[in-house]
Amino acid sequence: MTRSINRDTRLCMSLSGRPGNFGTRFQNFLYEALDLNYVYKAFTTRDLPAAIGGIRALGIRGCAISMPFKEACMALVDSIDESAAAIASINTIVNDDGHLRAYNTDYIAVRSLIEQHGLATDMPLALRGSGGMAKAVACAFRDAGFRHGHIVARNEATGRQLAEVSGFAWRADMADLRADLLINVTPIGMEGPEQDQLAFERDAVERARAAFDVVALPPQTPLIKLARSLGKPVITGADVIVLQAVEQFVLYTGVRPDEALIARAAAHALSF
Repeated sequence: MTRSINRDTRLCMSLSGRPGNFGTRFQNFLYEALDLNYVYKAFTTRDLPAAIGGIRALGIRGCAISMPFKEACMALVDSIDESAAAIASINTIVNDDGHLRAYNTDYIAVRSLIEQHGLATDMPLALRGSGGMAKAVACAFRDAGFRHGHIVARNEATGRQLAEVSGFAWRADMADLRADLLINVTPIGMEGPEQDQLAFERDAVERARAAFDVVALPPQTPLIKLARSLGKPVITGADVIVLQAVEQFVLYTGVRPDEALIARAAAHALSF
């Protein structure tokens, strides 16, 4: 039976410079499957303070925050969870009776995946990228106990800044760098003009012990395909996007779906 929207329906939303469909499909699938009176809609905005004020004023339950708003929202909320404070960047706002509390479920997801996959903290890592998501990933590895690694970024200003925040070193390129763990947090391999490109040179992948690609679409990026073909353990962007979305769902509703239902919601959301 199709759910109907009524005056008691709770609205959750997302704010992004370029709204996508994953969150909308994932969250609404779970609302329907669990018969929860919620609905989720993606938005963008040219007036961020007014949009965040609207969340408070209209009683919108929760909001996912994507680029380019993750840092600008910090000053617009009432309190900040340690997951967001750790990296000075947010991706989730929860509204409790007009009090807006910020979280970063990207950070929470990466910390969880590090533990789930038993990644050894003595592995030297090379993380390619220096944007907002790179900060969440680098700081998650920092706080998990990793001490040896490099931020590989062509942009020296942002690369050095992230290296300083995370406690790693900065390099403009891989050159002769050897790393046991390769982490891609760039658009390389994402659907579009760079989808056939490998985020790291083949010899670097051959020498590595594991690979982690934050690109979620497609889940099988060239880096993930190559690492798997070589028998390397991998963490995919689909792992991250699903886990962080589950944590958002729990924050909004107080309900944690079982693993089978999460898998069905993920398959639905990733099928577009």
